[in-house]
Order: sequence, then structure tokens, then C-alpha cells
Amino acid sequence: MYLGVDYYPEHWDHSMIDSDLSRMKEMGANMIRIGEFAWHLMEKSDGEFDFHFFDYVLNKARQYGMMVMFGTPTATFPAWLGRKHPDIFIVDENGQKMAFGGRRQYCYNSPEYRKYSLRIAEKLVFHYREEEAIVSWQVDNELGHEGSDMCYCGECHKGFTNYLENSYESIDELNEKWGTIFWGQTYNSFDEVPLPTKTITVHNPSLLLDWARFRSKSLADFAHAHIELVKERKGSHQTVTTNLPGGFFQKWFDHNEFSRSLDFVSYDNYPVWGGMKEPVTPAFLSMSLDYVRGLKKENFWIVEQLMGAQGHDVIGYLPRPNQAKAWSYHAFAHGCTNMLYFRWRGMTRGAEQNCYGILDGNNQKTRKFHEVKSFFNDIQKYEDILNTPYQAEVAVLYDFDNIWSWRSQRENPQFDFTSELMRLYTPFHRLNAGIDVIRYDLDFSQYKVVVVPVMKVIDEELAARLEDFAKKGGTVIMSYRAGVRDKTNNLRFGEMIPGPLSSLLGIEVHEAESLHEGQSASLLFSGKEYSCTHWRDMVHPTDAMSLASYSDSFYNEYSAVTVNSFGKGKAYYIGAGVEEDLLNVLVSEIAGDVNLNVLETNPGVEVVRRTSEEQEYAIVINHNGTAEEFNGESIEPYGCSFYHYREEGVWTKIEATERSQEAAHL
Repeated sequence: MYLGVDYYPEHWDHSMIDSDLSRMKEMGANMIRIGEFAWHLMEKSDGEFDFHFFDYVLNKARQYGMMVMFGTPTATFPAWLGRKHPDIFIVDENGQKMAFGGRRQYCYNSPEYRKYSLRIAEKLVFHYREEEAIVSWQVDNELGHEGSDMCYCGECHKGFTNYLENSYESIDELNEKWGTIFWGQTYNSFDEVPLPTKTITVHNPSLLLDWARFRSKSLADFAHAHIELVKERKGSHQTVTTNLPGGFFQKWFDHNEFSRSLDFVSYDNYPVWGGMKEPVTPAFLSMSLDYVRGLKKENFWIVEQLMGAQGHDVIGYLPRPNQAKAWSYHAFAHGCTNMLYFRWRGMTRGAEQNCYGILDGNNQKTRKFHEVKSFFNDIQKYEDILNTPYQAEVAVLYDFDNIWSWRSQRENPQFDFTSELMRLYTPFHRLNAGIDVIRYDLDFSQYKVVVVPVMKVIDEELAARLEDFAKKGGTVIMSYRAGVRDKTNNLRFGEMIPGPLSSLLGIEVHEAESLHEGQSASLLFSGKEYSCTHWRDMVHPTDAMSLASYSDSFYNEYSAVTVNSFGKGKAYYIGAGVEEDLLNVLVSEIAGDVNLNVLETNPGVEVVRRTSEEQEYAIVINHNGTAEEFNGESIEPYGCSFYHYREEGVWTKIEATERSQEAAHL
């Protein structure tokens, strides 16, 4: 197990490295992550490569028994490159070129940036291909983060034109599929198609979806070029990864398009950031980790784990004592196998002076140091448990075509895809069910329940796979606006909504209403009144059974929630933004119906099960700042405990001394 820190020795007087590495060893670290922002240090002028500083750092790392993850430094290019080739900079939708001074200001479609970035990566990796201390290469840094996934420069326009030419047989086919006859937008050639910069009213939604697909391809092509180069040049003992930032569904790229080519996926785990007065919810944090694990359906690394308060200009919430430690246990519970904390020491100069680390600018070993030391000492005792596969019985599906369609036409000013996914995810998380968050094209036949949030863009192939899943005994849960549009982002002609899902769901949607801020509608479910916000479909069951109906006088003939028996399984339709209490009741009934492996606990107490061939384990995390009870025992605020499952309904706590004795015996 690799446990360590993100270290930037170039930020400090070189005489500090021995003190730093010795204190890291004292803390229990065995890995450092270095190099990802040091291009200028390696190439001070064009073609003049110098790696002597990192030769020195790696020599010190070997002396202290530290393994190394080395980042290729292409997220921050040197000033000389920007001056020599000003065309490499991103251009925003207003035609404003980004200035040098931040990071990731480069355009993924710039041929010059592609050339120079691959050159420095090739020189670096080849130089250290035999270095035994380097066990992994990190490609770039947080690709596409902070708006760097979008550019409207001339190279992007040429690339978009080529993308469209390769996607359509002719300009006539594009005109037909996009419906450019509307507003007289018909094109005579592909090079007449504009970039979707600001215009009066809005752009064609089919253009916007193809533009989003092109943006994703642009980033993926850049990532693949770097991943393939590093794989070709690295040593046989070295692996390749890249660190993914959060905010997945707010990006203009699909992580699946390049993550599946990595040796393993890595993630930067920040439960709170600058400007946030409190952390994200435990359910949101779990969903994020389930998404990362779902990219390859494998365990993963975290290479930036928050310890101190964070922010660039504004500082966010201060993690309470042991709270960041609890987030670390939680990450391991959801599939992390190796962890590096951001960062060893907070920087006292530059843009990230408000990003605090294990050590602060005072360079003293304070609470955070001892908290990490305690965690490193403890987590290693459970390595065998944490290397077991994560068992999920529920899959939550997403499709970026659908997400990008929602982003181009939100249909409701309050709509947010992530919030709607969380609306359906959270009730299962509350029951401590095992959940995978995966792209729609992965196999979902082995799950008991498949959840498909707000899938307004869908094709017949996915609809048929969902039908097959239900026929064989699976349970499908879909929410409002399902099946409204086809894969060109157009409404379906001559079909009742939900289009290709009509047979599976056994319904027709006759009308719909967007509920704006301050608006809600009431409905009756199991004899009790509930409310819905954001949206409501007026659902007419054809084969389905109504579970909830609207209670207002105009639409009380219509259903809000239905269930349809389909083959050996069932398909639920939640046709409104229904409140949490209703969903908790419904999901509890579904869990019992399909015999999900669930366990009810106090709010804020999360149980994650891991199973080996011989034993079932439970990792119990208390996300609360007060003591909570599990299994008749008290768990301290932000505490974590490990349990054996002994027999029906009986859990036995694994004591740390017990694990130490087992490790010594082995």
C-alpha cells in the first residue's frame, strides 16, 4: 500500500529536503508525488533540457526509501513557450484570448502545444525510464478542469469542421438531422457551420450536442497521445495514470473516453473547497467515489486527498479534527487502495497560499501531522480487506450526450443533472446499498436494480437493453423526461413520450409542466400527501399501475409515479421531482422486493460492505461530529470501525490490536 504526500521540493530551499523526507518517514509515508508543475525547471529555454534538480530529489527519495509518482509537467507551460507561440492559448466565447499566469491555458487542438508538450513528456519519461524509485507516471494534471475544456479558437473551428465532415455523409444529411430549415440556417458546406459563440436567442440544439461531443473528443485525443507516449517510453516497472478532478457532470468531456486506457484511475478528492461554507454531503461524496471506481469498474488511487482548509482567493470550511481522517477512511471503503495527501506543506508564495497542507507555513508538526500519522498507521492493518472487490447490487447509469443536452436546454431554470442523479442515488445510499455509477454502455446485467435519472436523450439500443434486463428479473427506475429526444437532440415525431421506453414503462406522457422557483405540486402516495418541484409529467398508465397521482383539480386524473410489471421484472417511472420522504419509502419497498443487501443506520452513519471468498466485512464511518451507535457500540465523532460478519445479523468489531497480531503472524 502506497501512502504519502504531494511534494513540491522546488518551492523551497533545497537544504530542507532531508528534514522534509525524514518527517514524512516519521509520519508513515512511503511515497511522494512530484514534478507536475515544473516544466520551466526542466526546460528553461526552447530545447535546453535539464533534469539535474530532479536527479537530486530522486537520489534523496531512494535514500529515505520513498517511492515516487512523477507528473509530466504539461498543465503549466513556461512563459517562453507562450511568447513564442501565442496561438496555443485558449480563446473564450467572446473572442478573448486567455492570458499567461494561471494554468491549463492551452488549447487541446493546438498543433504547436501538442508538439511541445509531447516533447517534454518524452524527454522526461525516457530520462527516468530505468529509475526504480519511480513506480508511476501521472499524465498532465486535472485535464479539463476549471474551464480549460472549452475553447473557440481558429484551430478548434477547423477541428470542429473536420469532426462534422467525419460524422455526416454529406452536408445535406447534417441539414436534415439538425433541422436547419428552421430559422433559415441551412448550410451549403461544412465550413459554413459556425462555432456556438454568442448569438441572438440560442443556437441549434443539435449543433450544441455535436459541439460538446467534439470538445470531449479534443480532450480525449490529447490525453490518448500523452498516455500512449508515456506507455511507449516508460520502464517496464512503471505504470501510467492521470488525476481526475471532481465536478464530473459539469465538464465538457467524458472521462470514460480516456480513463479506460490508464493502468489505473486516480482522483483528487476534495469534499470541500474555497467558497463552500460546509462540505458536500456524505451521499454526494460516496457518489463521486462510486463514479471514479465505475470508470474501469476497478479500485483506484487518490493522489490528492484534502487535509487542511482549501481555496484560491476564498478559503472554505475548516475540516474539524479527525473529519479529514474520516473522509480518508471513507475513500478506502469505496475502492481507494493507495492515497497521497495534498499537500506536504502549504505554499507561502504564489496563487495557492490559501491551500493548506499537512504542515502550514509555520513548518511545524501540529494536529494535522499527527492525524495523518495516526491514519497511516491504522489503515495499513486493513489492507487485505480493502483489496477485496467492492460489491454493488445497484447501478446508476449516465450518458454524457444526455447530460450535454440538458446543459444546452435546461427546460427549468433550477435544473441540475447532478442534483437529479442525487435525488435517486441518495435513498439507496441511506440504506447502505452497494452502488456503482457507470456509463450506459457498460454491462449492467449482473445488478438487481438499474437507476436511470432524467434520461431525456436515449436510443433504441439502450431501451432494448433495459427491456432485456427487466424481462430477466431486473428492476429499472427512471425519472421524468425519459425518452423525450433522440441521439441528434431532437424531439421525436409521431411518438408518444417516452418513445422507445413506452413498452418497458407501460405509460404515455400526455403533457408536462416546468415548476419554477417557489412553485410546487402536491400528490398522493400510499394515502399520504407529498410535494414535487422542478418538473411534473402528466402520466397516463397504459399497462402500468399508478402508485401516486396529482391531487390538484386540473390534473388529478394523471399519475406521478407508476410501476409496470415487465417479464420477470419491474419498471418504475418517477414522473416528477418528488420529495425525499416519498423516495425513501418507495426505495425501501423496492429494496425489500428485490432482496437488496441493505442495512439501516442512524443518519450520517455509513456502512460499506466488502466481501472476500471467505469473509464478509463492514467498514462503518461516522460522518457526524457527535458520537453515534452501531451494533450496540459507540463510534466516536468522525470515527471509523471495521467489522466481521459472523452469522445472521451479528457483527463483530475488529480491534486494531487483532489486526496487528494477524499481520505479525503473516
